[in-house]
Amino acid sequence: MIKIAIDGNEANLTNRVGSNIYAFAILNELYKLTDNRKNIDFTVLLSNKKLGDLPKIRANWHYMIIGPHKFWTQWALPIHLFLHQKDYQLFFTPSHYAPRISAVPYISSVMDLAYLHYPEQFRPNDLLQLSSWTKYSVKNARQIITISKFSKKEICKYYHRLEKDIIVAYPSFQFTETAPKQEIKNFFKAHKIKHQYFLYLGTLQPRKNIIGLIVAYEEFLRKLAALNLKIKNKHHRQINEPDLVIAGKIGWLAEETLARIANSPFKEKIILTDFVEEKFKRALYQNAIASLLLSFYEGFGIPALESMQAGTIPIVADNSSLPEVVGQAGLLVKTNDPHAISNAMLRVYQMPHKEVLKYKTAMYRQSKKFSWKESAKIILKNLETNAAASKNYAK
Repeated sequence: MIKIAIDGNEANLTNRVGSNIYAFAILNELYKLTDNRKNIDFTVLLSNKKLGDLPKIRANWHYMIIGPHKFWTQWALPIHLFLHQKDYQLFFTPSHYAPRISAVPYISSVMDLAYLHYPEQFRPNDLLQLSSWTKYSVKNARQIITISKFSKKEICKYYHRLEKDIIVAYPSFQFTETAPKQEIKNFFKAHKIKHQYFLYLGTLQPRKNIIGLIVAYEEFLRKLAALNLKIKNKHHRQINEPDLVIAGKIGWLAEETLARIANSPFKEKIILTDFVEEKFKRALYQNAIASLLLSFYEGFGIPALESMQAGTIPIVADNSSLPEVVGQAGLLVKTNDPHAISNAMLRVYQMPHKEVLKYKTAMYRQSKKFSWKESAKIILKNLETNAAASKNYAK
Protein backbone atom coordinates (compact mmCIF):
# COMPACT_ATOMS: atom_id res chain seq x y z
CA MET A 1 0.00 0.00 0.00
CA ILE A 2 1.16 3.53 -0.82
CA LYS A 3 1.09 5.84 2.21
CA ILE A 4 1.25 9.58 1.67
CA ALA A 5 1.29 12.44 4.19
CA ILE A 6 -0.18 15.81 3.19
CA ASP A 7 0.32 19.22 4.78
CA GLY A 8 -3.30 20.30 5.26
CA ASN A 9 -2.71 23.64 6.99
CA GLU A 10 -3.04 25.71 3.84
CA ALA A 11 -6.57 24.34 3.40
CA ASN A 12 -7.54 24.37 7.08
CA LEU A 13 -8.53 28.05 7.20
CA THR A 14 -11.94 29.71 7.48
CA ASN A 15 -11.44 32.63 5.10
CA ARG A 16 -9.65 31.07 2.15
CA VAL A 17 -7.93 33.08 -0.55
CA GLY A 18 -5.40 32.25 -3.27
CA SER A 19 -3.26 29.27 -2.27
CA ASN A 20 -5.75 28.35 0.51
CA ILE A 21 -8.49 27.85 -2.08
CA TYR A 22 -6.11 25.84 -4.27
CA ALA A 23 -5.08 23.54 -1.41
CA PHE A 24 -8.69 23.06 -0.26
CA ALA A 25 -9.95 22.23 -3.76
CA ILE A 26 -7.12 19.79 -4.51
CA LEU A 27 -7.61 17.98 -1.18
CA ASN A 28 -11.32 17.57 -1.91
CA GLU A 29 -10.68 16.22 -5.40
CA LEU A 30 -7.98 13.81 -4.21
CA TYR A 31 -10.50 12.56 -1.65
CA LYS A 32 -13.11 11.92 -4.37
CA LEU A 33 -10.64 10.31 -6.77
CA THR A 34 -9.43 7.79 -4.17
CA ASP A 35 -12.79 6.71 -2.81
CA ASN A 36 -12.79 2.94 -2.23
CA ARG A 37 -9.11 2.70 -3.21
CA LYS A 38 -7.41 0.11 -1.00
CA ASN A 39 -3.90 0.54 -2.38
CA ILE A 40 -3.41 4.13 -1.22
CA ASP A 41 -3.66 5.79 2.19
CA PHE A 42 -3.53 9.49 3.09
CA THR A 43 -2.72 11.14 6.40
CA VAL A 44 -3.47 14.85 6.44
CA LEU A 45 -1.24 16.64 8.96
CA LEU A 46 -2.63 19.70 10.75
CA SER A 47 -1.39 22.14 13.37
CA ASN A 48 -4.92 23.01 14.53
CA LYS A 49 -8.29 21.30 14.86
CA LYS A 50 -9.78 20.13 11.56
CA LEU A 51 -12.46 22.41 10.10
CA GLY A 52 -15.82 20.83 9.35
CA ASP A 53 -15.73 21.38 5.59
CA LEU A 54 -12.54 19.37 5.03
CA PRO A 55 -13.11 15.81 3.70
CA LYS A 56 -14.45 13.33 6.24
CA ILE A 57 -12.38 10.62 7.86
CA ARG A 58 -12.65 7.22 6.17
CA ALA A 59 -10.62 3.99 5.86
CA ASN A 60 -7.92 5.52 3.61
CA TRP A 61 -8.16 9.16 4.73
CA HIS A 62 -6.99 10.24 8.19
CA TYR A 63 -6.09 13.42 10.09
CA MET A 64 -3.37 13.96 12.64
CA ILE A 65 -2.90 17.12 14.69
CA ILE A 66 0.73 17.70 15.61
CA GLY A 67 2.06 20.68 17.51
CA PRO A 68 3.08 23.16 18.45
CA HIS A 69 1.40 25.51 15.98
CA LYS A 70 4.27 27.98 16.20
CA PHE A 71 7.29 26.96 14.09
CA TRP A 72 5.17 24.10 12.74
CA THR A 73 6.84 23.88 9.32
CA GLN A 74 10.40 24.03 10.64
CA TRP A 75 10.06 22.18 13.91
CA ALA A 76 6.91 20.11 14.58
CA LEU A 77 6.59 18.81 11.01
CA PRO A 78 10.26 17.75 10.54
CA ILE A 79 10.21 15.92 13.89
CA HIS A 80 7.00 14.12 12.96
CA LEU A 81 8.36 13.09 9.54
CA PHE A 82 11.57 11.87 11.14
CA LEU A 83 9.76 9.77 13.72
CA HIS A 84 7.36 8.38 11.09
CA GLN A 85 9.69 8.14 8.12
CA LYS A 86 8.92 4.45 7.71
CA ASP A 87 5.18 5.14 7.77
CA TYR A 88 5.13 7.36 4.67
CA GLN A 89 6.60 6.91 1.21
CA LEU A 90 5.96 10.53 0.27
CA PHE A 91 5.04 13.91 1.75
CA PHE A 92 3.02 16.43 -0.30
CA THR A 93 2.61 20.10 0.53
CA PRO A 94 0.29 22.28 -1.57
CA SER A 95 1.97 25.38 -0.10
CA HIS A 96 5.21 27.15 -1.06
CA TYR A 97 7.08 25.65 1.87
CA ALA A 98 8.41 22.25 2.81
CA PRO A 99 10.50 21.61 5.95
CA ARG A 100 14.15 22.60 5.68
CA ILE A 101 14.98 19.04 6.74
CA SER A 102 12.64 16.22 5.71
CA ALA A 103 13.26 12.54 6.38
CA VAL A 104 10.55 11.71 3.84
CA PRO A 105 10.83 12.50 0.09
CA TYR A 106 8.42 15.28 -0.83
CA ILE A 107 6.57 17.12 -3.56
CA SER A 108 6.03 20.83 -2.95
CA SER A 109 4.10 23.58 -4.73
CA VAL A 110 4.86 27.06 -6.03
CA MET A 111 2.12 29.48 -7.07
CA ASP A 112 4.29 32.23 -8.56
CA LEU A 113 7.61 34.06 -8.15
CA ALA A 114 6.27 37.61 -7.87
CA TYR A 115 8.44 38.19 -4.80
CA LEU A 116 11.57 37.92 -6.95
CA HIS A 117 10.32 40.57 -9.38
CA TYR A 118 8.60 42.96 -6.96
CA PRO A 119 10.28 42.47 -3.55
CA GLU A 120 9.36 46.00 -2.45
CA GLN A 121 5.67 45.07 -2.58
CA PHE A 122 5.95 42.40 0.14
CA ARG A 123 6.18 42.75 3.89
CA PRO A 124 9.79 42.13 5.07
CA ASN A 125 8.95 38.95 7.01
CA ASP A 126 6.85 37.54 4.16
CA LEU A 127 9.61 38.34 1.65
CA LEU A 128 12.24 36.60 3.77
CA GLN A 129 10.10 33.49 4.05
CA LEU A 130 9.16 33.42 0.38
CA SER A 131 12.73 33.96 -0.81
CA SER A 132 14.55 31.65 1.58
CA TRP A 133 12.05 28.90 2.28
CA THR A 134 10.87 28.52 -1.31
CA LYS A 135 14.45 28.26 -2.56
CA TYR A 136 15.36 25.20 -0.50
CA SER A 137 11.86 23.70 -0.85
CA VAL A 138 12.17 23.76 -4.63
CA LYS A 139 15.78 22.63 -4.59
CA ASN A 140 15.12 19.49 -2.54
CA ALA A 141 11.69 18.51 -3.87
CA ARG A 142 11.23 15.36 -5.93
CA GLN A 143 8.85 17.36 -8.10
CA ILE A 144 7.16 20.77 -7.95
CA ILE A 145 3.50 21.47 -8.62
CA THR A 146 2.73 24.87 -10.16
CA ILE A 147 -0.31 26.63 -11.61
CA SER A 148 0.66 27.75 -15.13
CA LYS A 149 3.12 27.09 -17.93
CA PHE A 150 4.43 30.59 -17.30
CA SER A 151 5.22 29.78 -13.65
CA LYS A 152 6.88 26.55 -14.78
CA LYS A 153 9.26 28.54 -17.01
CA GLU A 154 9.96 30.91 -14.13
CA ILE A 155 10.89 28.04 -11.78
CA CYS A 156 13.18 26.54 -14.42
CA LYS A 157 14.84 29.90 -14.97
CA TYR A 158 15.33 31.08 -11.39
CA TYR A 159 15.71 27.78 -9.53
CA HIS A 160 17.43 25.77 -12.26
CA ARG A 161 15.10 22.78 -12.11
CA LEU A 162 14.52 20.60 -15.17
CA GLU A 163 11.20 20.91 -16.99
CA LYS A 164 10.36 17.27 -16.26
CA ASP A 165 10.54 18.03 -12.52
CA ILE A 166 7.79 20.66 -12.69
CA ILE A 167 4.14 19.69 -13.11
CA VAL A 168 1.43 22.15 -14.18
CA ALA A 169 -1.91 21.62 -12.44
CA TYR A 170 -4.15 24.59 -13.21
CA PRO A 171 -6.49 26.19 -10.69
CA SER A 172 -10.17 26.30 -11.57
CA PHE A 173 -13.14 28.33 -10.48
CA GLN A 174 -16.88 27.90 -10.13
CA PHE A 175 -19.33 30.32 -8.57
CA THR A 176 -20.62 28.40 -5.57
CA GLU A 177 -23.23 30.80 -4.27
CA THR A 178 -25.27 33.76 -5.44
CA ALA A 179 -27.25 36.09 -3.20
CA PRO A 180 -31.03 36.46 -3.71
CA LYS A 181 -32.07 39.20 -6.16
CA GLN A 182 -33.22 41.60 -3.43
CA GLU A 183 -29.95 41.20 -1.53
CA ILE A 184 -28.02 41.94 -4.74
CA LYS A 185 -30.16 45.03 -5.33
CA ASN A 186 -29.43 46.18 -1.79
CA PHE A 187 -25.71 45.62 -2.34
CA PHE A 188 -25.69 47.69 -5.55
CA LYS A 189 -27.76 50.41 -3.88
CA ALA A 190 -25.50 50.54 -0.82
CA HIS A 191 -22.45 51.08 -3.04
CA LYS A 192 -24.30 53.49 -5.38
CA ILE A 193 -23.73 51.27 -8.42
CA LYS A 194 -26.57 52.43 -10.65
CA HIS A 195 -24.98 53.07 -14.04
CA GLN A 196 -23.07 50.96 -16.53
CA TYR A 197 -19.56 50.21 -15.30
CA PHE A 198 -16.20 48.61 -15.91
CA LEU A 199 -14.98 46.29 -13.15
CA TYR A 200 -11.78 45.50 -11.34
CA LEU A 201 -12.28 42.78 -8.72
CA GLY A 202 -9.35 41.83 -6.52
CA THR A 203 -7.11 43.08 -3.76
CA LEU A 204 -5.84 46.66 -4.05
CA GLN A 205 -2.05 46.38 -4.22
CA PRO A 206 0.66 47.96 -6.42
CA ARG A 207 1.31 44.84 -8.52
CA LYS A 208 -2.27 44.96 -9.80
CA ASN A 209 -1.54 48.29 -11.57
CA ILE A 210 -4.78 49.94 -10.50
CA ILE A 211 -3.20 53.36 -10.98
CA GLY A 212 -2.60 52.44 -14.62
CA LEU A 213 -6.24 51.35 -14.83
CA ILE A 214 -7.41 54.71 -13.47
CA VAL A 215 -5.25 56.62 -15.97
CA ALA A 216 -6.69 54.53 -18.82
CA TYR A 217 -10.24 54.99 -17.52
CA GLU A 218 -9.78 58.77 -17.44
CA GLU A 219 -8.55 58.68 -21.04
CA PHE A 220 -11.52 56.48 -21.99
CA LEU A 221 -13.92 59.08 -20.55
CA ARG A 222 -12.17 61.87 -22.48
CA LYS A 223 -12.50 59.89 -25.71
CA LEU A 224 -16.16 59.32 -24.93
CA ALA A 225 -16.61 63.06 -24.27
CA ALA A 226 -15.08 63.83 -27.67
CA LEU A 227 -17.49 61.40 -29.31
CA ASN A 228 -20.39 63.00 -27.47
CA LEU A 229 -19.31 66.43 -28.72
CA LYS A 230 -19.46 65.20 -32.31
CA ILE A 231 -22.84 63.57 -31.68
CA LYS A 232 -24.18 66.72 -30.05
CA ASN A 233 -23.27 68.77 -33.10
CA LYS A 234 -25.24 66.28 -35.20
CA HIS A 235 -28.19 66.33 -32.74
CA HIS A 236 -27.90 62.62 -31.98
CA ARG A 237 -28.50 60.93 -28.62
CA GLN A 238 -25.59 61.26 -26.16
CA ILE A 239 -23.51 58.24 -25.10
CA ASN A 240 -23.66 57.47 -21.38
CA GLU A 241 -20.40 57.60 -19.42
CA PRO A 242 -19.83 54.34 -17.50
CA ASP A 243 -18.46 54.26 -13.96
CA LEU A 244 -15.41 52.32 -12.79
CA VAL A 245 -16.07 49.89 -9.94
CA ILE A 246 -12.97 48.84 -7.98
CA ALA A 247 -14.08 45.95 -5.80
CA GLY A 248 -11.85 44.23 -3.27
CA LYS A 249 -10.14 44.62 0.05
CA ILE A 250 -7.50 47.29 0.64
CA GLY A 251 -4.17 45.51 0.51
CA TRP A 252 -0.57 46.12 1.48
CA LEU A 253 0.90 49.43 0.18
CA ALA A 254 -2.41 50.65 -1.26
CA GLU A 255 -1.99 54.26 -0.07
CA GLU A 256 -0.69 55.57 -3.39
CA THR A 257 -3.59 53.96 -5.24
CA LEU A 258 -6.15 55.49 -2.88
CA ALA A 259 -4.49 58.90 -3.20
CA ARG A 260 -4.62 58.65 -7.01
CA ILE A 261 -8.34 57.89 -6.87
CA ALA A 262 -8.94 60.83 -4.51
CA ASN A 263 -7.11 63.17 -6.91
CA SER A 264 -8.78 61.93 -10.09
CA PRO A 265 -10.84 64.54 -11.96
CA PHE A 266 -13.43 61.77 -12.33
CA LYS A 267 -13.30 60.56 -8.73
CA GLU A 268 -17.10 60.81 -8.40
CA LYS A 269 -17.37 58.08 -11.05
CA ILE A 270 -14.90 55.70 -9.37
CA ILE A 271 -16.64 53.42 -6.86
CA LEU A 272 -14.72 51.57 -4.13
CA THR A 273 -16.60 48.71 -2.50
CA ASP A 274 -13.86 47.26 -0.24
CA PHE A 275 -14.10 43.49 0.45
CA VAL A 276 -16.78 41.69 -1.56
CA GLU A 277 -18.47 38.52 -0.33
CA GLU A 278 -18.50 35.57 -2.74
CA LYS A 279 -22.27 35.69 -3.11
CA PHE A 280 -22.11 39.10 -4.84
CA LYS A 281 -19.26 38.40 -7.26
CA ARG A 282 -21.25 36.76 -10.06
CA ALA A 283 -23.68 39.70 -10.19
CA LEU A 284 -20.81 42.21 -10.21
CA TYR A 285 -19.25 40.49 -13.21
CA GLN A 286 -22.48 39.85 -15.11
CA ASN A 287 -23.57 43.48 -14.90
CA ALA A 288 -20.18 44.87 -15.96
CA ILE A 289 -19.34 45.99 -19.50
CA ALA A 290 -15.96 44.28 -19.14
CA SER A 291 -13.55 43.28 -16.38
CA LEU A 292 -9.98 44.54 -16.26
CA LEU A 293 -6.90 42.81 -14.90
CA LEU A 294 -3.85 44.87 -15.86
CA SER A 295 -1.33 43.38 -13.43
CA PHE A 296 2.40 43.63 -13.95
CA TYR A 297 2.67 39.96 -12.98
CA GLU A 298 0.27 37.06 -12.34
CA GLY A 299 1.04 33.43 -11.55
CA PHE A 300 -2.39 32.60 -12.95
CA GLY A 301 -5.04 35.34 -12.72
CA ILE A 302 -8.23 33.93 -11.19
CA PRO A 303 -10.27 37.15 -11.78
CA ALA A 304 -9.91 36.63 -15.54
CA LEU A 305 -11.31 33.10 -15.16
CA GLU A 306 -14.11 34.40 -12.92
CA SER A 307 -15.01 36.93 -15.61
CA MET A 308 -15.12 34.28 -18.33
CA GLN A 309 -17.28 32.04 -16.14
CA ALA A 310 -19.72 34.94 -15.75
CA GLY A 311 -19.73 35.65 -19.50
CA THR A 312 -18.09 39.07 -19.17
CA ILE A 313 -15.25 39.93 -21.56
CA PRO A 314 -11.92 40.25 -19.72
CA ILE A 315 -9.41 42.92 -20.73
CA VAL A 316 -6.06 41.69 -19.43
CA ALA A 317 -2.36 42.53 -19.58
CA ASP A 318 -0.38 40.68 -22.24
CA ASN A 319 2.24 39.53 -19.73
CA SER A 320 3.05 36.59 -17.45
CA SER A 321 0.31 33.92 -17.34
CA LEU A 322 -2.64 36.05 -18.48
CA PRO A 323 -2.49 35.28 -22.24
CA GLU A 324 -2.36 31.59 -21.28
CA VAL A 325 -5.48 31.92 -19.13
CA VAL A 326 -7.58 34.05 -21.46
CA GLY A 327 -6.53 32.70 -24.85
CA GLN A 328 -8.79 34.12 -27.59
CA ALA A 329 -11.63 34.82 -25.14
CA GLY A 330 -10.54 38.32 -24.10
CA LEU A 331 -8.59 41.40 -25.13
CA LEU A 332 -4.84 41.62 -24.46
CA VAL A 333 -3.23 45.02 -23.85
CA LYS A 334 0.13 46.46 -22.86
CA THR A 335 -0.12 47.08 -19.14
CA ASN A 336 1.94 50.31 -19.35
CA ASP A 337 0.03 51.71 -22.34
CA PRO A 338 -3.07 53.69 -21.23
CA HIS A 339 -3.92 54.46 -24.87
CA ALA A 340 -4.17 50.76 -25.73
CA ILE A 341 -6.18 50.05 -22.58
CA SER A 342 -8.64 52.89 -23.17
CA ASN A 343 -9.04 51.81 -26.81
CA ALA A 344 -9.86 48.27 -25.63
CA MET A 345 -12.42 49.68 -23.19
CA LEU A 346 -13.98 51.74 -25.98
CA ARG A 347 -14.02 48.74 -28.30
CA VAL A 348 -15.91 46.55 -25.82
CA TYR A 349 -18.25 49.43 -24.93
CA GLN A 350 -19.20 49.88 -28.59
CA MET A 351 -19.02 46.19 -29.52
CA PRO A 352 -21.92 44.90 -31.65
CA HIS A 353 -24.10 42.24 -30.03
CA LYS A 354 -23.05 39.56 -32.56
CA GLU A 355 -19.38 40.05 -31.67
CA VAL A 356 -20.18 39.91 -27.95
CA LEU A 357 -21.91 36.56 -28.52
CA LYS A 358 -18.78 35.24 -30.28
CA TYR A 359 -16.71 36.22 -27.25
CA LYS A 360 -19.21 34.54 -24.93
CA THR A 361 -18.79 31.28 -26.86
CA ALA A 362 -15.00 31.62 -26.69
CA MET A 363 -15.17 32.35 -22.95
CA TYR A 364 -17.26 29.26 -22.32
CA ARG A 365 -14.81 27.05 -24.20
CA GLN A 366 -11.74 28.62 -22.61
CA SER A 367 -13.03 28.37 -19.05
CA LYS A 368 -13.74 24.64 -19.55
CA LYS A 369 -9.99 24.06 -19.92
CA PHE A 370 -9.53 24.61 -16.18
CA SER A 371 -10.84 21.82 -13.96
CA TRP A 372 -10.07 20.96 -10.34
CA LYS A 373 -10.78 17.30 -11.08
CA GLU A 374 -8.34 17.13 -14.00
CA SER A 375 -5.65 18.97 -12.01
CA ALA A 376 -6.13 16.61 -9.07
CA LYS A 377 -5.75 13.64 -11.46
CA ILE A 378 -2.41 15.04 -12.61
CA ILE A 379 -1.25 15.53 -9.02
CA LEU A 380 -2.46 12.08 -7.91
CA LYS A 381 -0.63 10.39 -10.78
CA ASN A 382 2.64 12.06 -9.78
CA LEU A 383 2.10 11.36 -6.09
CA GLU A 384 1.65 7.66 -6.83
CA THR A 385 4.65 7.52 -9.19
CA ASN A 386 6.98 9.19 -6.69
CA ALA A 387 5.67 7.21 -3.74
CA ALA A 388 6.15 3.95 -5.64
CA ALA A 389 9.74 4.96 -6.40
CA SER A 390 10.49 5.61 -2.72
CA LYS A 391 12.90 3.29 -0.97
CA ASN A 392 10.31 2.88 1.81
CA TYR A 393 7.73 1.46 -0.57
CA ALA A 394 6.86 -2.17 -0.15
CA LYS A 395 4.12 -3.87 -2.14
